[in-house]
Amino acid sequence: MKFFVFRIKTVALALGLTALVASSAGVAHLAGAAEVYWSGSRSLPVYCVEREDNKIALTFDCAWGVDYTDEILSCLAEEKAHVTFFAVQFWVEKYPEYVKKIADAGHEIGTHSATHSYMSRLSEEEIRKELASSSEAISAACGKTVDLFRAPYGDYDDLLIDTSNAMGLLPVQWDVDSLDWKDLSASDIAARIVERTKSGSIILMHNNGLHTAEALPIILSTLRAKGFEFVPVGELVYRENYTIDPTGKQIPKNAA
Repeated sequence: MKFFVFRIKTVALALGLTALVASSAGVAHLAGAAEVYWSGSRSLPVYCVEREDNKIALTFDCAWGVDYTDEILSCLAEEKAHVTFFAVQFWVEKYPEYVKKIADAGHEIGTHSATHSYMSRLSEEEIRKELASSSEAISAACGKTVDLFRAPYGDYDDLLIDTSNAMGLLPVQWDVDSLDWKDLSASDIAARIVERTKSGSIILMHNNGLHTAEALPIILSTLRAKGFEFVPVGELVYRENYTIDPTGKQIPKNAA
């Protein structure tokens, strides 16, 4: 009954989304990842991917709770969408049943570090310990190999990116920030995502955002109506023969 009522609420929100997007077009400011791109010769994570097939990846960072996770998983199952969750080790150890539930539902899980610290402040030894222990915790909980990493706070330096890559963990950021952690309304979250998403986008959300689960059905239905296909990050990115341009876009070498 709770999920039924939740879905009814999203219908009303979806009705107003088109008007909201239209009214905000032209004045919206892309916050988050796009504002921290580095110029020059830097080691960069993947912010988005050069693709022509309208594939995109929804991602959820998991660190602080599970209050809305069942609603998110129910919605994803109903819409037959598979996504990527990035989990912090202490979250994994507190909620191992959710790690297994996420994996059993066909979703991908990457590491979001062990302690959710500012990892650009760590030594190589400390970075390796964070990435190894958090990956091992995820694998122990669900039996899946971890090969993706998202830095806490979007904070990184060359050492972190180079170390992550050397350990076989592709570092991943985002080019569409929902800002759901600011407790925006469901309609505002959906509008931000819908108006910014393009082919190859990686979208940042959080499993315990106050209105994220409420916004998700609107996001899925609206983006699907626009021709987008939802895939996990592991299916969106290239694993070899690619370059990353100064904006963080991953580009296959045959298209560079």
